[in-house]
Amino acid sequence: MSFRYQARYCEENVWHLCQEPMFANRDPHAVIVSNAQRGVPVWHQRAGVEGEPVVWDYHVVLLARALAAWEVWDLDTTLGLPVAAAEYADRALAAGKLAQPWVQWCRVVAAERFVATFTSDRSHMRTPEGEWLAPPPPWDPIGNGVSNLWDFVDMNSQVAGTVLSATEFRNRYA
Repeated sequence: MSFRYQARYCEENVWHLCQEPMFANRDPHAVIVSNAQRGVPVWHQRAGVEGEPVVWDYHVVLLARALAAWEVWDLDTTLGLPVAAAEYADRALAAGKLAQPWVQWCRVVAAERFVATFTSDRSHMRTPEGEWLAPPPPWDPIGNGVSNLWDFVDMNSQVAGTVLSATEFRNRYA
């Protein structure tokens, strides 16, 4: 399997993944993981060291149904593709095992809605001097030049989807 991928641009990777024909009949959802501190630990990430979490300001994965089970597609994980949703919640998010302020929240947005409404001008990936924090993807930015990324990351925003704690996410999609 080959998907569009650029390291450090998980939201764009998942935006493209949401449109893959293989997910069309699998009830796909984008899942934006963050918290009020914008410091969410995620284990088993390519960018990390084995056994230690990477602390992202947010992370985005795809959730899709496989027969009677749910799977997570995280193009940045070392757990493999796909991963059962419960296993991902347990191993990558340590659902139910973290204390505040590290507890992750998950905004679950239907793929069709995410694709139709998400926009990013990539400004969050530039320093104040305009330098890239990480090389940008080779494709064009998503949307009309105005970013609403932080609306999706802010778990108090009403932008779209349902917001669940990592434990609620695990319980609902296990």
